[in-house]
Amino acid sequence: MADTNPALEALAASGLDYEVTRHGPVGSLAEAAAARGVRPADIVKTMVVRRGEGDHLLVLVPGDRTISWPKLRQLLGVNRLSMPDADAAFAVTGFRRGTITPFGTTQPLPVVADERVRGRRVSIGAGAHGVAATVDGDALIGQLGAQTADVTEAEQLR
Repeated sequence: MADTNPALEALAASGLDYEVTRHGPVGSLAEAAAARGVRPADIVKTMVVRRGEGDHLLVLVPGDRTISWPKLRQLLGVNRLSMPDADAAFAVTGFRRGTITPFGTTQPLPVVADERVRGRRVSIGAGAHGVAATVDGDALIGQLGAQTADVTEAEQLR
């Protein structure tokens, strides 16, 4: 596992107070939470969303929730959103699925954070498998200049 990557470099340059956790491969969000010493709800997934051709944004989603497409469309004032395929997400962020983070992306992207990220410490991916950063959710939102709104719904158990 590399000591650094573009996400960790961007985090270091951000001035945020954060703690890096490195762990081995995990097979689920619950395993990742256990390895990081947090609750699944405190893991924040970074999702790439496509608004249109060449128009992408990142959505920060608590681990126990999923994007509510109607809420997100209403917030953004659009009729259609989609998730790009893995290659398109990599082209936009510079990170492979499972490692995407708002820090160190190849191009600046707007960020929408679900309102549940506020008021607690969260664990966010840090650019490589098994690497995460734990940060204050409010400080994270402020650093990213993220728009905050209710854009998620409870994850449906399968």
